[in-house]
Amino acid sequence: MKRILVFAVISLALILSACAPNAGTPPVDGMPNNNNGNMPMGGNNQSVGMTATPGSMMMDNPEAAHMMEPISAPNVQPATETKGGQPLAYREENGVKIFEITTKAVLWSIMDGVNVTAYTYNGTVPGPMIRVTEGDQVRVIVKNELPDPTTIHWHGVEVPNAMDGVPGVTQDPILPGETFTYEFTAKPAGTFMYHSHFEGDVQVSAGLYAPIIIDPKEPEANPPAVDVTLMISEWLVRNGQTFAAMPMSGMEPNYFTLNGKSFPATETITVKKGERVRLRFIGIGQFIHPMHLHGFPFEIVATDGHPVPQGARLIKDTVSVAPGERYDIEFVATETGQWVLHCHILHHTTNDNVEPGGLMLMINVVE
Repeated sequence: MKRILVFAVISLALILSACAPNAGTPPVDGMPNNNNGNMPMGGNNQSVGMTATPGSMMMDNPEAAHMMEPISAPNVQPATETKGGQPLAYREENGVKIFEITTKAVLWSIMDGVNVTAYTYNGTVPGPMIRVTEGDQVRVIVKNELPDPTTIHWHGVEVPNAMDGVPGVTQDPILPGETFTYEFTAKPAGTFMYHSHFEGDVQVSAGLYAPIIIDPKEPEANPPAVDVTLMISEWLVRNGQTFAAMPMSGMEPNYFTLNGKSFPATETITVKKGERVRLRFIGIGQFIHPMHLHGFPFEIVATDGHPVPQGARLIKDTVSVAPGERYDIEFVATETGQWVLHCHILHHTTNDNVEPGGLMLMINVVE
């Protein structure tokens, strides 16, 4: 009897707690809360219910407060380039290919009328593509002009431990104004990326990422006619300020980009009928994106930089690209016309909740 009475008292307390009204949470700078503790998303006054609001997290966790501050830097200027992921020039000394990278903040246009404060490599999103051949000796000199420390991690590349770019483990962070040199042998061949590993939740979301392609030592006998790398990411823009997009309530993205651009500012890929096309998907954000191709089935020819044997290749029209993953797909453009490539989480094809936008581009097949 006594146990039953205790159980009843506890149950009543839980019910009363669950029914208690929400007193709301303190506003987050630039992100006002409504009276029920939910935070508006985008520009349409919709609310997203939260398990733990950013306001309460900020009071309990200074690190969370830092992550949720607007991304900023002193005297940020508009980017002087408009297209990211372009091949980075190098010089060669004593058989070593030497690349130079500067981290800096710029105002980057993801589409007409929408600029973000971006942390970048050499002023673009994505940063410049490092393209080398398997076995090359590579030296990358990194100068940090950000207001914060940073490092570079060579995601998927087999580098010496001291070059792995993990602050506090393999190196000290590169402080503002300092320079650090990475050296490694390019291996294996495949599709890879480089990105910040210091406060990656913020810095990678803010644009510190870029492709690195290692071509095989033995050239391909029949390379595709078109070879395009597509880095998939997300942004959170609110009241003209840029925040790090994260998979947490109140910090979800409202813009989605392919190579730093949202549709209709994404590139159009033009190919001739009958040509073989290779697309290299790189998931650099924090969300999964099932990428769907209209018009043509495709083969998955490589995963995470590693070739898939001919007999094990899947024929698909949609592939889910998770954070950190890479998929090389190939298809033959058999029909003329404009064919859509897009994420099949359809909210990801919007710009601040307005369709069409986001993760979408056109493949234009011509005679």
